Amino acid sequence: MNWMAWTPLTVAFFGVIATILIAMTAFEVKKPCKERKGFLPIETTRGDRLFIGLLTSAYIHLAFIAFTQLSLYIALALSVVWLMSILRWG
Repeated sequence: MNWMAWTPLTVAFFGVIATILIAMTAFEVKKPCKERKGFLPIETTRGDRLFIGLLTSAYIHLAFIAFTQLSLYIALALSVVWLMSILRWG
């Protein structure tokens, strides 16, 4: 049977995603949000913006892998900035 290679980086990735989801859930329970319109063309809640931000961050990484030879740490930095922008102003 083939098992997934749980390298420290893989564990950190899934750990960060799980921590974000737990934190967002706790924040939503403590202070429920209303839909709002930011720079995204639709009204979104905090959870919507998180999902959109994580999904587009994955696409940023895939684009870096497909089209550049640059370090993925650059893609990580861009993804974090993009996710924070989506969560704040999206």
